[in-house]
Amino acid sequence: MATYASTKEFEGARFVRSSLKGATLRSSDVSGMTMRGVDLDGLDIDSHDLAFGTLLVNGVNVVPLVEAELNRQFPGRELQNAKEPEGLRAGWEAVQAAWAVTVASTSPELMDAHVEDEWSLVETLRHLVLATDAWLCGGVFGIEQPFHELGLIFTGAGEMGFDMSIFRADTPSVEEVLAVRAERQAMVTEFLASVTPELLAEERRNPWGGDDWKPTVGDCVRVILEEEWAHLRYVRRDLALLG
Repeated sequence: MATYASTKEFEGARFVRSSLKGATLRSSDVSGMTMRGVDLDGLDIDSHDLAFGTLLVNGVNVVPLVEAELNRQFPGRELQNAKEPEGLRAGWEAVQAAWAVTVASTSPELMDAHVEDEWSLVETLRHLVLATDAWLCGGVFGIEQPFHELGLIFTGAGEMGFDMSIFRADTPSVEEVLAVRAERQAMVTEFLASVTPELLAEERRNPWGGDDWKPTVGDCVRVILEEEWAHLRYVRRDLALLG
């Protein structure tokens, strides 16, 4: 099967009476794509940024419908966009309770199992450690090098120039990961316990660099919540397939 990586050769292309059946697109830009008279049976779309745009199916923007259904499936998810301390605290409590159920109900043999090209539950928890480090320790607290060595960064970060020597090269045990994860969860809980509206409104630097966006403290917390809910959904989706 051919693989096209980091290419722009298909921008503006027209595919007429062509078959893309079984094709996989990962971390790719399909914004503005137009499809007419296509067979969509079994089409599986997953976009972390779906809520920030539109997706038209037969002329209907289905994004609000998808968001409403996800909020129904994951009670408390709607609070990831909360502006006030009370809402953010409630959202954090809800997602941590949901994660506790998922971790406790996952059998040991499935902790490291994964669907092709996806992270396992343990790898996902390592990534959430990194997300907390980036947006709380780096974004809110301003720590210059905020990352724990057990964190797991997104695929391709090394090729983009990120210093991968920060992270351990060996595979940590489940117990190690759960311990660090618990520490990071406690850090967020402690921070949210006393956060004020004034502090949430303060600007911070983007922990991933660049001057095009200066997030507020509230923005940093909301990114943490978005990461938590999104990866919980991914893990539950994959565990259902593996189970």
